[in-house]
Formats: sequence, structure tokens, C-alpha cells
Amino acid sequence: MLARFFGVGEDELGRMRDNSYAIADTSRKSDWIDVPRLAIGASAGPGSLAEGEAAFDTIRFSSRWLRTMGLQPGHLSTIVVSGDSMEPTLRDGDEILVDRALRPRRDGIHVVRLGESLLVKRLDTARSGVIVLISDNAAYPPVECAPQDVEVIGRVVWKGGRI
Repeated sequence: MLARFFGVGEDELGRMRDNSYAIADTSRKSDWIDVPRLAIGASAGPGSLAEGEAAFDTIRFSSRWLRTMGLQPGHLSTIVVSGDSMEPTLRDGDEILVDRALRPRRDGIHVVRLGESLLVKRLDTARSGVIVLISDNAAYPPVECAPQDVEVIGRVVWKGGRI
């Protein structure tokens, strides 16, 4: 009944044990990519120091979804957002998927290093010779930086968090 409701094959739901819990089918593990969760946070506020980039866990994503998004698994990691400067788009405690593939600088939400601080901000690259770091929360003013002062770590391509 669940398979019909969700429009998937019964084998995708797993098999039942003790009529109480579904056990996931792990025989098709290659359909999933484990993306490391890094033990650092990107501040959506005044800035946090990046002490290390040790993975402490993983989040599993569909390899098909990653391909349709044009993402390469080896360039991905997830980190936690801390602070409120990117609200309502990103909230304190949200997990973000960061694509660290080298690409030309462009507008969008990115994780950047400014000095020793790791930040998650919107980039405005429209003006020559200036990168503007913008918070979605109007309580935080934009910060203008010279391009050489901002290291783009990666582009934020997904978020997850509590409702």
C-alpha cells in the first residue's frame, strides 16, 4: 500500500521485520553518496574561527540528485550555520551543503574566509575591484572587501534544518 501511495517499487521501501520497522535496503549503496559533516561552523553573524576541518559524521545524498545538480561528490561537505545574520534564508543550526569545486566568483550564498573568520554570506560581485558580503537579515550591514581579502571556500547549494 505504501509503495503504491509513494509511487515506488516495494523493494525501495525495504523489508518488514516484526511488523514494526522498515529495514532499509543496503544492497544498492552505490546509489548514495556519504558527504562528510565537518566539525566547523560558518558564522551567519560576527564570524567564527575555523579551528579544523575534521569530519565527525556523514550525511547521505542520492548520487542521482547530486548528478542532476552538477555536483561532484569529492568537492562536497556539510557544515552547521551559527548565528542569525542570514535569517530567514539560513537559521542558526541549519546544515548546509557546500560545493568546494573551483569556479569563477559569482553572486549567491557562499562560505568565505575573511581573515581568520569563516562566514556564510551572499556575495555581490557586480562592482569591479570590490566584493560585498551581504547578510539577509537587515540588522547586519553589508561589508565591502577587496577581492584578495576574501577566500571563497565554496558555494552553498542545499540547506536542511529543523522546522
